[in-house]
Amino acid sequence: MVANEQRPHARWARKLVLLLVSLSAAGGGLGCSSESRAATGPPAVPVLVEQVSRRDVPHSLRGIGTVLSLHSVVVRPQVDGLLTELAFKEGQLINKGELLARIDDRAIVAEVAQARAEKARNEALLHAARADLERYGNLVRDEAISRQTADQQKAQVEQLEATLLANEAMVAAAQVRLSYTRITSPVTGRVGLRRVDPGNVVRTSDAQGLVTVTQIDPIAVLFSLPQEALPRLQALLRDTAGAPVIAFDRDGGTALAQGRLLMIDNQIDPTTGTISLKAEFPNAEGKLWPGQFVTVELKTGESQGATVVSARAVQRGLQGPFVFRVDDAKATVVPVTLGYADEQLAVVTSGVSPGETVVSDGHSRLKAGSAVKIAPPKGETPKGAAP
Repeated sequence: MVANEQRPHARWARKLVLLLVSLSAAGGGLGCSSESRAATGPPAVPVLVEQVSRRDVPHSLRGIGTVLSLHSVVVRPQVDGLLTELAFKEGQLINKGELLARIDDRAIVAEVAQARAEKARNEALLHAARADLERYGNLVRDEAISRQTADQQKAQVEQLEATLLANEAMVAAAQVRLSYTRITSPVTGRVGLRRVDPGNVVRTSDAQGLVTVTQIDPIAVLFSLPQEALPRLQALLRDTAGAPVIAFDRDGGTALAQGRLLMIDNQIDPTTGTISLKAEFPNAEGKLWPGQFVTVELKTGESQGATVVSARAVQRGLQGPFVFRVDDAKATVVPVTLGYADEQLAVVTSGVSPGETVVSDGHSRLKAGSAVKIAPPKGETPKGAAP
């Protein structure tokens, strides 16, 4: 009985010894794992890198603009009358002085004839009055008539001369009215949609006019830039030829025309903090159209042989801009001084040199001294990986 009672206790003792041995082994393994991680340190941060380069960098400013015609004229009748002819087709290119329309001129032709007849009548009266004045002068010398009669005749001559001047003015005014019946283009440009058809009576009070003629070539673009760019813009005023300007489509991808800066507005808009500029473009192909929205790029200078990094490589901190330079697979924080920057690149005047490697993506997990692992650019297969 004693031997049987001791057997369960022996089995439990053996199990307890095995459990302690297992826990000891597990503890030893955990210790080794912790020591291994402590020895290797935190994992390397995957980043994208680029090489600092040296090249010429043009300086530019970009803004959104609206295409404007340099001359846009609403052609209105200057006399009332029946519209007898339209001498253009809608959308036609027309030169300055070319015929656009005709208005019935018969009544005005009659006014011109009447004014000329009145002038001719008064010319005849003046001729007779001058002849009488000459005779009266001879009679006064012979004391055949009084001097008062001669003075009255002289006054009549002067009166007829004034009347003749008025007649000449009336003839000229009637001829001007007659010229208004032949409507010509005031500018060279493209004709728009006609507002009235032949056979209608047109009046000078018609607000919509007959048609609009808009100059297309050359053409202008009005655009705005932030007021912070004013010092760079003021430097452009010294260029008498005008700074070069490129007009792109609204998305900024396709170049439409290249022109020159025409003027800078004389004040800043206080509501938007921007200043307006106008540029002029040759537009023989008609790629720019009045009312069109475009992206405008204004050239403001150039940095020759500049040290260049991409704009995404430059970070901003409390102490100013900096980059992460990769040295021996570790990230080093390097403060930099920028001479020029836009949305795509930055010109570095101090801090890094051409040929050095800087981080272009993956900054969020980096700090000074972080180990880095250079990842392949997006779309590329890592070396050694299966295709």
